[in-house]
Amino acid sequence: MANEGVNSGRRRFLTATTAVVGAVGVVGVAVPFISSWKPSARAQVAGAPVPVDISKIDGEPGMRMIVQWRGKPVWIFKRSPEQLAALPGLDDRLRDPNSENADQTPAFAKNESRAIKPELAVIVGICTHLGCSPTYVPELQPQTFDSQWQGGFYCPCHNSRFDLAGRVFQGMPAPSNLEVPPYHFVDDTHLIVGVAPEGAV
Repeated sequence: MANEGVNSGRRRFLTATTAVVGAVGVVGVAVPFISSWKPSARAQVAGAPVPVDISKIDGEPGMRMIVQWRGKPVWIFKRSPEQLAALPGLDDRLRDPNSENADQTPAFAKNESRAIKPELAVIVGICTHLGCSPTYVPELQPQTFDSQWQGGFYCPCHNSRFDLAGRVFQGMPAPSNLEVPPYHFVDDTHLIVGVAPEGAV
């Protein structure tokens, strides 16, 4: 009888140990399996949607963050009411003020601010001339290279200038506006680059 008690105790110990080891094994297999659902860096470069937490730039206008989508830098930045108010006054100096080029501006962003929410711009940071990355100049003040220019993007490679909506000025080497990628808001602090709003083209 004593022997039966020892065997019963061992059996419970072995059963419990096996259950614990099995549970650890299941977790060990599940974590990599679930992680495999997330797009890899290669998939993101190939064009997978990129989720972005924009709460980091929820402060003062002028703040900017950069994410990679399809191997391209995408600038996400806030604009002040003053910056937005200055945009219409530039139309007569711009090559494509109404963003008619559908290759650079999807229909959902065909407006003065070229954005879903006017205060938040989402623009591919590659000059349309030779693929350089322009400098971000958010200050609304004349610049040394152009006394009438009121901020935006300046490409130092060949002096192309864009306004704060990414629209190119006339007479610049860049042939078209900076690209607005497809994107949509998930909520007030998250957006996804690479997928247009539902129903948009």
